[in-house]
Amino acid sequence: MENKSSKKPLFHIVKIDDISGPREWAIRAAAIIAALLLCAVITTILTGDNPIEIYKTIIEGAFGSQRKTWITLQNISILLIISLALTPAFKMQFWNIGGEGQVLIGGLAAAACMICIGDSLPNYLVIIIMTVSSIAAGAIWGLIPAFFKAKWNTNETLSTLMMNYIAIQLVAYYTIVWEVPKGSGKIGIINQNTSAGWLPNVGNKYLLPIIVAALITAFIYIYLKYTKQGYEIAVVGQSQNTAVYVGIKVEKVIIRTMILSGALCGLAGLLLVGGINHTITTTIADGQGFTGVMVSWLAKFNPIAMVATSFLIILMDRGAGEISTAFGLNQSFADILTGILLFFIIGCEFFLRYRISFTSDKKERRESK
Repeated sequence: MENKSSKKPLFHIVKIDDISGPREWAIRAAAIIAALLLCAVITTILTGDNPIEIYKTIIEGAFGSQRKTWITLQNISILLIISLALTPAFKMQFWNIGGEGQVLIGGLAAAACMICIGDSLPNYLVIIIMTVSSIAAGAIWGLIPAFFKAKWNTNETLSTLMMNYIAIQLVAYYTIVWEVPKGSGKIGIINQNTSAGWLPNVGNKYLLPIIVAALITAFIYIYLKYTKQGYEIAVVGQSQNTAVYVGIKVEKVIIRTMILSGALCGLAGLLLVGGINHTITTTIADGQGFTGVMVSWLAKFNPIAMVATSFLIILMDRGAGEISTAFGLNQSFADILTGILLFFIIGCEFFLRYRISFTSDKKERRESK
């Protein structure tokens, strides 16, 4: 009697052990198309504007002119560098949420060199010192939480997050110390008259970060996939007990990987201060230390896939500002569209890991006989 009265579930969730590359990207493409269709419906209902025109404006906002195209590519490069910097730590399952602070402290080191020694040494020497200082500062900012995690198993999410606030306050303090003019509360363009400490233009003023991003993408891909250190990162990420069993020194891997992660973030700070903005503010990273977390996760720690993910996020970010101007909409509406797109992209990760299996009562009865 109990078997007759019990009801079988309409469906159940089955984990997918492996999924082919084409199917994976087909699911991602379907998620993006579904997001764009929903955005079109919402746009029509709320504003009455033609959604096709809004999508065209988004593209024009990112690539509508040569200058816009270069700025978009430059922004993609900075986000990509930060995302790549965070990836080795994430693959090791060390949750480095401190990318923002590591970028800021690298930028602060670059600004300090520009202000303190910019006019007293040859420019090439200033740039060398800036580069070393920024990379070292970012590495130290990554080393501190890694050391405490390796030695006393502290919570790396909290420690890296707290390091962000320390970096922000240090930048805020030195902004007042170095403010020009006094009382303005900002530094302004550093060495505007002499260009001391400004990174050299390669082709044009936008190209250097793009070249650096391409080199780091290739480096991280090779490092994670083909080197002994990359193999150790993967093993530690899968199981620290297994890593210890096969003779991997987990503490050493954690510290080494976070030094690399922080150093690359510090390099991004150098590019922002010495090559793009030529100044330092508490918002110079523009939240990309946190956005990089999403880029890395969405790309499943694949450096090549991060190029596409960074492109999509920057495209929406640049285009969102354009539609606010062109259609007289406030920035919040643009953020709604971006949020919907990201929600669908993140949501499709479920269908990359699981599938829904529907079961009819008739089939259950046949199986029970």
